[in-house]
Formats: sequence, C-alpha cells, structure tokens
Amino acid sequence: MFDKILFLFSLIFFTGVHDSIIAQPQKKTKVFLLAGQSNMDGRGDASKLSEAEIKLLAIASQKIHFVYKGTVGEGNAIRYNGALDFTNPWDFVKQKFRVEKCFGPELFFGIELVKNYPKHDYLFIKRSQGGTSLYGAWNPNWSVENASFFNEQDKPKLYKDFINLVDAELSKRHPDSYEIIGMLWVQGETDSNTSNGPTAADSYQENLENLINSVRGHYNIADLPFLLLGVGSKKVQNAMVKVSNKLTNVTFIERSQDLNKSNYTPIYTHKWKGKPVGHYNYEGMKKIGQLFYENYLDNYLNSIHQ
Repeated sequence: MFDKILFLFSLIFFTGVHDSIIAQPQKKTKVFLLAGQSNMDGRGDASKLSEAEIKLLAIASQKIHFVYKGTVGEGNAIRYNGALDFTNPWDFVKQKFRVEKCFGPELFFGIELVKNYPKHDYLFIKRSQGGTSLYGAWNPNWSVENASFFNEQDKPKLYKDFINLVDAELSKRHPDSYEIIGMLWVQGETDSNTSNGPTAADSYQENLENLINSVRGHYNIADLPFLLLGVGSKKVQNAMVKVSNKLTNVTFIERSQDLNKSNYTPIYTHKWKGKPVGHYNYEGMKKIGQLFYENYLDNYLNSIHQ
C-alpha cells in the first residue's frame, strides 16, 4: 500500500515539475538587421584591437550569431555565418586600406550589448555593398531607370537581396523563438554624389521613408526601431533628420570629425593612387558601433528587457 502511495506521489510530483518546465517562457533571440554601403560593410582594421577588446569579443561571440553577405565587384559574394567575428575582405580592400581583417559597426555594437545585457542571445544579419545608392540598388521599388542613374543596373537588387537573406536565416528558426528589435542603417554617400544631377539627393527623404515602411511592412512590425548614422552630404543628412522627425521610432545619429567632440569618428588619412581613401578607421568604426549602442539604449531599452 505504501509503495502505491509513494508511486502516485512521485508521478504527480514529477509530472508537475515537467509541466512547470515546459510552461516556462523561453527567452527570445534578439534580432538586429544591418544594411548599407561600404561604411556598413566596415573597413575598421581588426589588428588594432587591444587584448582587452579581444577578450570582450570572445565573450560577445558566445552570445551573438552573425550572418553577413557582402558583394565583390558585380556579384561575387563574401559570406559569413557564425559567431560574431571579423570579416575577411576581398583583395582590393586589403590593398587599399592596408588591412587583413575588417570589422563594421556590428563588432562594438555587439560587444557593448553583451557586456551590459549578457543574459540574451542575439542574431545580427547584415547585407552591405560599397558604392551603392538608395535611389537605385537599395530602392524597394527598383527600376532600370533609377539603377542606371549611378550605373547600378548590373549590380544586385540590394533591397530584395537583403530581405531574402533575412528571410532565409529566420526560416531556420521557430517563429516564436526570436524577435526583430532594430535595424541599423549606414548609407547615403552615393546618393550625395551630384555629378549626374541632384535627383538622388533631392529624393533621399522619400526613398528612405519608403525603405523603412517597406521593411516594417514586410515583417509586420509597425514600430520597428531604425537607427540612421549621419553620413553623406548635408542635404542627405538633413533628409535623415526629417525622416526621424516624421516617423516614429527612427533615430538620427550625428557624428563629428572634431577631435574634441564625444562623437568624433576618425577616418583613414593615407592615400590610394593619389586620392584619400576616406572611410572610418579602427577608432572611427569602434565609435560608430558604440554610438549605435548608446542611441539604442537611450531610445529603445524596453525592446531588450522584454
């Protein structure tokens, strides 16, 4: 008799524990989308990281899965799918910027996220390509006419390619296991080029609003946070500011070339074939990643806590 009571008690107890475990809500992986041209691709020199930063990256890489697709020339892709790490640039970038390994905004954005919010798992999905415009290649309403404005008609249709990359990665996961909580955008330099006329710069606000609304609509997240790094001409950056003032949950991030400012983002100073190479160096790209983190924290902290 006692054995039967003990058996029934054990059955009830362990069934209850099992049900309790099953019922526990699982923390969702926090997903960030990243897109843009070469400064999103990243030209930061990975060899400049300190030993302390390498250790922080090793910790962050345990919590962040990084999916990256860049493009070489007219379509040959550089791909990476693994723990957060440096990227291996194509030979032209290595020669021009005197680097072996590179990193973009994701590196120090990720380091800061994990350092301050280590209990979550994160997924970063990045699509980037240098020398591309929002007017043409990144336009959700891609057309030959617009793409031809900057001679992009033979380049990938980047908005579609970006969405396909994100969808393919998310399809590997259960819909209830993740949530997209932000998008980082670093683009605007090509649209600032007025050598063919001001059309692209003049329409940047309209095209940026269309991009944001298209991404939000595709993923059915009406208030998805967008963070815009202020790059390009004054006209293009003013368009970004107007979009951030018009649409909800859009943040414009101002940067500076003034050494005395807290948002100072230095660039490379050497030349390539007689011309300055531009682009953000190790210090500049590190600061950009940190600026993305600080602005996300200031405006969208609840998205991380959920």
